[in-house]
Amino acid sequence: MYRDKKVAILGIVITIILLILVVIFSNGESNTSFFENVANKLVMPVQNGLTYLKNKLNGNDTFFTDINRLKEENENLKKQNSELEQSLRELENIKTENETLKEYLGLTEKYGEYKTIPAYIINKDISNYSKTIVINVGSKDGVQENMTVIADQGLVGHVISVTDSTAKVQTIIDTSSSVSCMMSTNKDSIVCKGTLENNSQLKGMYIPTDADVIQGDSIETSGLGGIYPKGIHVGTVKSVSNTSNMIDRYAVIETAVDFNKLNTVLVINNATS
Repeated sequence: MYRDKKVAILGIVITIILLILVVIFSNGESNTSFFENVANKLVMPVQNGLTYLKNKLNGNDTFFTDINRLKEENENLKKQNSELEQSLRELENIKTENETLKEYLGLTEKYGEYKTIPAYIINKDISNYSKTIVINVGSKDGVQENMTVIADQGLVGHVISVTDSTAKVQTIIDTSSSVSCMMSTNKDSIVCKGTLENNSQLKGMYIPTDADVIQGDSIETSGLGGIYPKGIHVGTVKSVSNTSNMIDRYAVIETAVDFNKLNTVLVINNATS
């Protein structure tokens, strides 16, 4: 009987120890076995200690110091990149200015017989009805109304209004524009007007009935009308539209200037010819 009582007490003690171990080693994770928890609790401290020792020996204890150093280097690289981008923008601006100066130089050499004022376009209004541009020179630069404006390829238009520092130019493709011209081959007169349909074409009107209009012929200013000097290139005959009445026939003139790409111009303030 005493032996049975001793066995019972031993069973209770074992049960209590097992329960205590379950409470201590269990993390409440239903998918982890008791023995796995026991192993983790026993092995992990040893493993962490060995890992620390290994890192210490390999110099990996400087990990966080390296991270801070890398962050500082990254900030320095970002700053250098920003400075390089700024320098690149400045170089691009210088390149653009140089290209503009080259265009001015080319224009000045080409139209050396005229006293001119260089300018560049700061605004364009190339719509169906109003086809004007604004340039960055005005009365303080000597610009006045009715002065002729030209580009490398030929005639652009004339000044219609002026402020101290800007001037508005009516282009030859404006529907209100009218330019007295002549055909280079036969020297016959023709009047070129802007159209609604196209920003690169003019309508050549009032062609003499006995004049031969040749496709590809060059059209130049005639010097009549009191605005445009004689001999400035306007465009080229693209086609001729004949009608039953010779008086009504007209030519389609392709402008020499590409107004969509126009950036720099010269204002003629005194024609010497």
